[in-house]
Amino acid sequence: MAEPSPRRNEPRLRPAPLLFEPAEAVADPEHFFDLESIDDPRALLDRATELTLAFRAATDRAIEFQAMAAAQLADPRRFDRLTPAAIAEQAEWTEDYAKRMVEFGRELLRGADAEGYADPV
Repeated sequence: MAEPSPRRNEPRLRPAPLLFEPAEAVADPEHFFDLESIDDPRALLDRATELTLAFRAATDRAIEFQAMAAAQLADPRRFDRLTPAAIAEQAEWTEDYAKRMVEFGRELLRGADAEGYADPV
């Protein structure tokens, strides 16, 4: 599992749009975002690179949301708060990773509070 890395001061990349594929295309194991139909290697490299950047940006953003959710679930102000072990089990993480994600999420939430957003807890 990738380690969370704060990127508050870095601008977010605008990744290439990920278009959803029709069900019949998904059923074909050789089909992947129509890359197999691109014959020009330069065009293939460009589109594959766009998709790689889009998936990386989506992964980074999803990890941030995981961390914020973990922090909210572990918030001691909640009557139904979860332990790091329970969060780890639910997210299929190790307990140590869950603890680090909770702390990362708290940092993200503090940053959101400092920017004037409503407290999400």
